[in-house]
Amino acid sequence: MTHSATDAIVVDRLEKKFGHFVAVDRISFSVSKGEIFGFLGANGSGKSTTIRMLCGILSPTSGGAFVGGHDIISRPEAVKQSIGYMSQKFSLYEDLTPVENIRFYLGIYNVKEKDWPRRMSDILHQTRLDDFKNRVTKDLPAGWRQRLALGCALVHQPKILFLDEPTSGVDPVTRAHFWRFIRKIADQGITVFVTTHYMEEAQWCGRIVMINAGKIVESGSPSEIIARACPGAPEADLNDAFIKLMSRGAE
Repeated sequence: MTHSATDAIVVDRLEKKFGHFVAVDRISFSVSKGEIFGFLGANGSGKSTTIRMLCGILSPTSGGAFVGGHDIISRPEAVKQSIGYMSQKFSLYEDLTPVENIRFYLGIYNVKEKDWPRRMSDILHQTRLDDFKNRVTKDLPAGWRQRLALGCALVHQPKILFLDEPTSGVDPVTRAHFWRFIRKIADQGITVFVTTHYMEEAQWCGRIVMINAGKIVESGSPSEIIARACPGAPEADLNDAFIKLMSRGAE
């Protein structure tokens, strides 16, 4: 498998089978360093299975990938330490305060203890939770908890960040604030690999891969995907393209 110095992620014929069921069907793509990359598909399309393999959580059946220069098969623990991961399910301890949650993740990611005060201060400032750092997490509004979860994924200053439906269940205003934060992160050179069901969010991505029934059905910039999926329809948007591409597998 070849990869260049500009690649943050390289996926080569990656496959995952569960018995006779093929969840991910020999997919290949790459993600550049500092890119906001969208990975889109309907429920059950293979998105989360792919992310779990790329994060070193799940072993592939065949094929492979490099994430941050680490082989996901031979060095899954190195992959886990080099990335940040925010799952679609809320991953924090709700009975702890933001400060306690951040401290927990500083330990999990083996951040040097002498750096804890600085990283704690940075994360609280970035997530705008300084004034609520000692409030029990379960008492925070949903959008604030999502900001805290993102902050905890960044405590060890990873170069690659995986976000699996990060704004699910939050209101449009909070989602807009969240995406401004994501763009700021990308501007700092961090690669952001994101899945979402909100097509207006996907418009923020520089490039997108769409997957359906385990296979890649389209890739490119949002405008390129719209043009190819909906030719002759200048009023079409990414939601129209998504519906058309996902429905092809059901025909």
